[in-house]
This record gives sequence, C-alpha cells and structure tokens, in this order.
Amino acid sequence: MQLRNSSSRYGWVSIFMHWGVALAVFGLFALGLWMVGLDYYSSWRKDAPDLHKSIGLVLLAVMLLRVLWRFISPPPPALQSYSRMTRIGASFGHGFLYLSLFAVMIAGYLISTADGVGIPVFGLFEVPALVSGLPDQADTAGVIHFYLAWVLVIFSGLHALAALKHHFIDRDATLTRMLGRKA
Repeated sequence: MQLRNSSSRYGWVSIFMHWGVALAVFGLFALGLWMVGLDYYSSWRKDAPDLHKSIGLVLLAVMLLRVLWRFISPPPPALQSYSRMTRIGASFGHGFLYLSLFAVMIAGYLISTADGVGIPVFGLFEVPALVSGLPDQADTAGVIHFYLAWVLVIFSGLHALAALKHHFIDRDATLTRMLGRKA
C-alpha cells in the first residue's frame, strides 16, 4: 500500500490517522463517562483522569499532524457519482468533525489548566498551563467539554452510518477508499 493519498484511494498514513483518531475519540468518551462515576476510594480516581488527559493531548498532536498531512497529501477527490448535495454535506461533515474535535480538546485543556498547573503526559513531559484563572474556567470549560463530547460521538456515529450507507446501499467506493483499496 502506498504512503501518500492518490486520486483513487487514501494512503496508509491517512488511513492510520483516520482509524486511530476514531478509536481514540470513542475510547476517550468511554473513559470519560466511566471516570466521572468513580468514587473517592477508587484506585482509578487519579489515574483515569491522568490517562484521559494524556491520551487527549496525544490526540491533539495527531490532529495537528493530520491537518498538516492534508496539505502535504491531499485526500482523493469526491467520487463522480456524488450529487452536489452529497459533496456539500461531506465537506460540511468533515469540517464539523475537525472543528468539534479541536474544540473538545481545547475545552479539556482549559479544564485541566484552570488552576495554573501544567498537564503531565504519561509522566514523560508536561504541557504548560498557558491560559488559567479565567472566571469559572474549569466549570464553563467542563460543561462545554461534556456537551461537545456527546455531539462529537453522535456525529461520528452518523459519519460511520453514512459510510455504511455508501458501501451497502449506494455500492460506491467511499468506504473501500478509506480501507486502502482502489475506487
């Protein structure tokens, strides 16, 4: 399989980032829901949020690389069989996924740095608190993070359903291209 995207399919770098981000988003969502229910005496009470933050910051770095990669290796063009509305919907949907991903991660960063303390990443290094001390920063960012996470997961599910619709009903190459096969 090729490294870069071509006119007929995605390369392995794009495929790896796409499916890796999808796995991380759903994994972080599940971890987030689980960890907020932990009681004071749980051994995971500190470790789960640390893990959530570390994975979230790695995801942020991957998303920045993913945006850069789109300029280095543009995605294949939309299929000729797509209607104008399908092309517009796909562009809007992908843009919305990218924006909501960045927004949920920025909100998470603002929650974690509200007290002016940096965020350790797997104990290897620390991301500094660049923004802190805003009025009700942790609470406001927490509400935004919570609702945006739900929006992101629901919209990602719709994105997956659209890909399955293209594959099984329209019988086009939308999904197979993201699996590294030719259109």
